[in-house]
Amino acid sequence: MYHLKFRAPTRRVSKANVERYRNMPTAVVGDCMLRIHGCGAAVRPIYSASSPLAGPAYTVKTRPGDNLFVHKAIDRASEGDVLIVDAGGSTTNAIVGEMMLTHAETRGLAGVVIYGAIRDSDHVARHAFPVFASGVSQQGPFQSGPGHVNVPIAINGMVVMPGDLVLGDRDGVISIPFDEVDELYDEVFTRAKGEEAQRKRVRDGSVARDWIDKRLDEMPYPVNFE
Repeated sequence: MYHLKFRAPTRRVSKANVERYRNMPTAVVGDCMLRIHGCGAAVRPIYSASSPLAGPAYTVKTRPGDNLFVHKAIDRASEGDVLIVDAGGSTTNAIVGEMMLTHAETRGLAGVVIYGAIRDSDHVARHAFPVFASGVSQQGPFQSGPGHVNVPIAINGMVVMPGDLVLGDRDGVISIPFDEVDELYDEVFTRAKGEEAQRKRVRDGSVARDWIDKRLDEMPYPVNFE
């Protein structure tokens, strides 16, 4: 008989790595991962503040519209974890609302990511607790399962393993595989510093623009400027 899986994480990204990545823009991280690893516009920030999301993934895979295993995952997750739920991207029934999110916040979770819908969006929008979702629905969830906890999941093609580093800001959500967190940091840090310098050049008008003409000249068809 096929068994549902409720596992404890076997590893988590370190608190030190969570903190050094915390304020790195997801766009910069995504650029360093060659712009193919994020979940795009599949989940968006719903909460009010601009405070970033960062923490180890505590994953849930559930039947669309059902939150039984999400309830239990909130009870079992550790302080600082990011609850990240693959609910199939369906926005018909909300997976979490004010009560569950308040419970998650009270237990010290770093935030919640739902590949699916939430409700009580007015409450979420007034609070700083990081919540990301695919949409909003007033229709509540079912609570009959099935589901899995701490298994590999996919959020719009972005694979997330338990313990991976999950980051979120106003641009969306991205995860970094556990084994790549250390090796990627130097590149992310360097690119972030480079963008600061580029931002200053854009503002003072000294930014180089000749690359555009070069790129146009290299195109295999003519461009007529009139």
